Parts: sequence; C-alpha cells; structure tokens
Amino acid sequence: MTDTIHTRDDRAVREVLHALVAAWAANDADAFADRYSDDATVVLPGGVFHQGREEVRRYLSAAFAGPLKGSTSVDEPENVRLLGDDAAVVVSRSGFLLPGEETVPADRRRRATWVLSRHGDGWRVAAYHNCPA
Repeated sequence: MTDTIHTRDDRAVREVLHALVAAWAANDADAFADRYSDDATVVLPGGVFHQGREEVRRYLSAAFAGPLKGSTSVDEPENVRLLGDDAAVVVSRSGFLLPGEETVPADRRRRATWVLSRHGDGWRVAAYHNCPA
C-alpha cells in the first residue's frame, strides 16, 4: 500500500511541474500562479525575490505581455523526493525558449529546486529557486 501511495504522490508532484510548463506555453500567468501556495516564495538570479502567489501572478503577467511573450518553458525533473506525507523536493534542469528557438541557450539553462506542499486541493509550489546551470 505504501508503495502505491508513494507512486501516486510522485506522479501528482510531477504533474504540478507539467501543469506549470503547460501554463507557461500558453503564457497564462493565472494558471501558472494558481499552482503556487498563497505564501510561496520565488528566488531568481540577480537578487530577485517574490513573496506570495499574487506577486508571482503580477510578475508573470508583465513578463508574458513583454519580454517573455510567446516563450515556452523547459523543465525536466532529475530528482523527486517525498518528505513525509505532505512535502516534496524536486530538482530539475530548466530554462525557457523564446519564439523560434529549438534549444535553450547556455545563458538561460538553469538548475531549479522546487519545494511542494500538499494542501486540501492538491500539491502546490511553496518555494522555488533557480541558478545558472
């Protein structure tokens, strides 16, 4: 039974990342931010820090209307670890493609760490951080 639950949770955690990639491909800041917890944190290169789902939504709305318009995200989980029943850590290789690009340029390749927590309605991103790969 435990292996079945573990496998189901692993799939559910990975599905969050798949949903985020799909939301990015649609340039849908609402769908993207909805996968984050209310008090989520995001740390990006250059000292960027965002606190909360609504700040993530505002940031991506502006980005999708401007420099990231038409971009797509790439995120390949390398390691998924379930920590007890309600938390998970995912390490992934990530980056984004601008319109017309087929491979992520070296300067946009990232290694990302995701912390997810289980809520009543499913898994959500509680913290995200990336750095240059």
